[in-house]
Amino acid sequence: MFKAQYRINDLKQICLAQMAQVDCLLTPTAGRHFTVAEMLVEPIKRNSELGYYTNFMNLIDLASIAVPTVMTENDMPFGITLVGPTFSDRMLMSIANRIQQALPLKKGALEVMATPSNTTPVGNNQTIDVMVCGAHLEGQPLNWQLTERGAKLKSKTTTAPVYRMYALAGGPPLRPGLLLDESNGAAIDVEVWSVPTTNFGSFVAGIPAPLGIGKVRLADGSQVAGFICEPYGMENAKDITHLNSWRAYLATLE
Repeated sequence: MFKAQYRINDLKQICLAQMAQVDCLLTPTAGRHFTVAEMLVEPIKRNSELGYYTNFMNLIDLASIAVPTVMTENDMPFGITLVGPTFSDRMLMSIANRIQQALPLKKGALEVMATPSNTTPVGNNQTIDVMVCGAHLEGQPLNWQLTERGAKLKSKTTTAPVYRMYALAGGPPLRPGLLLDESNGAAIDVEVWSVPTTNFGSFVAGIPAPLGIGKVRLADGSQVAGFICEPYGMENAKDITHLNSWRAYLATLE
């Protein structure tokens, strides 16, 4: 028994290393349909065959979700199963939801189409997107606080045109502050970094006042966690909104 447990654990490490390279594993839920007669003749064999794409999940402790997709030419249902690491349920459900949007089916035997669910983007609970606009930008003095935590640059974009940027007093390092201004704001150049969830807390804990992390609107209308500034931090700060970029401001100091 112990030899078998060690063997399973060895195989699990191989499987997880492979799965780390993809979003999820996709298989048929079952290889084929069996008739009642076939099941009665060879119940153990047929049940084993039905579990061909599912039994391994229990052995190596994976998460999965079965998704109905289409009806076959014989008017039989065909489904797929999405498989991911332990506790990846939220991500798998998000992907399953998108698949169901693309392949709508009727409600069972009824001639009624299933009600479309929401179109929320696929969720990934392994990382958290963080917007940076100043000293944490690529190549800037505090960027190491992201890279040493395994963060990856996801995109370079701008905020929605509803923010004002200020150069805060103090330093080094020099730091900017963003304030929401719906009526007189501008689009500010920013970067979005994907930070591993396990390291997000330590990153936030190291942010000094008056800065903090809140929700920031981007140019595409989405919201991400990002740097914001408490209003009291504006004391002796310089308004640099017209430059639309922290790098542009730094260039004026050279």
